Amino acid sequence: MLIDTYDRVATDLRVSLTDRCNLRCTYCMPEEGLQWLAKPDLLSDDEIVRLVRVAVTQLGITEVRFTGGEPLLRPGLVSIVEQCAALTPRPKMSLTTNGIGLKRTAAALRSAGLDRVNVSLDTLRPDVFKTLTRRDRHHDVLAGLEAAHDAGLTPVKINAVLMPGLNEDEAPDLLAWAVEHGYELRFIEQMPLDAQHGWKRDGMITAGDILASLRTRFALTAEGEDERGSAPAERWLVDGGPHRVGVIASVTRPFCRACDRTRLTADGQVRTCLFAREETDLRGALRSEAPDEEIARIWRLAMWGKKAGSGLDDPSFLQPDRPMSAIGG
Repeated sequence: MLIDTYDRVATDLRVSLTDRCNLRCTYCMPEEGLQWLAKPDLLSDDEIVRLVRVAVTQLGITEVRFTGGEPLLRPGLVSIVEQCAALTPRPKMSLTTNGIGLKRTAAALRSAGLDRVNVSLDTLRPDVFKTLTRRDRHHDVLAGLEAAHDAGLTPVKINAVLMPGLNEDEAPDLLAWAVEHGYELRFIEQMPLDAQHGWKRDGMITAGDILASLRTRFALTAEGEDERGSAPAERWLVDGGPHRVGVIASVTRPFCRACDRTRLTADGQVRTCLFAREETDLRGALRSEAPDEEIARIWRLAMWGKKAGSGLDDPSFLQPDRPMSAIGG
């Protein structure tokens, strides 16, 4: 079991498979000049599977989310999913992706054992997409979403970030479109994870702003805390249901008291929080031929030291040293 001093138990593992990405979203990384991890520093496929096995069989992990960077850029992704699906007990498995490569990989991932996907899509307008991501790939994301749905990677969830002066007016249109296509939409407040440290609290689009915009067109009924559990998203029924919309308000409505996550970076470091400034090395233990029991001990010790909160509710919060692409969103 992964428990901390505040009696929170981690059952959800986020695994970053790579720090690389084929987009350059303005809220995540600069257009040029980001130093990628050297290949020897990255965990191998076998090392990733072994750490997931330790987490599932010895530490009580029941859900695994593969992230990046962009995880579809990992050549061994399908094999990693297949091997993790063969574990006993079998964890629930999902993938967070920008969707560009899903058209060609969705069916194979589903056959390997992946349960569902989260796809990032911030706008319905191709020109705004190009401005936000610095790439002209909007059509590829839409095709990837359709392929994921057709392959049975459901519910397909869409993650959207609203940015001032770019797409802040699109919340109602995005929700109407998601309802029409059977996707579950979740808005995420912009977080201070950009490598260029350009995030500013003043002027960000808050959960309150998003909900006010949505209510100009839809009736929203809160699901309540019992339904939410440890999920990061507050959810609302749209026009009485069955469709739902979620808001992840990491900045203005922190949900740290119910956090059940542990994170593994692409280079084998344990992070107790997305915004943590400390990491615990598991790669070194792996490569020094430590037994599974020792790796589990190190992981438990790291989680025992998890802090009470992320610190995002502190106006003087300092951004983490590493960008989201290296940590895993």
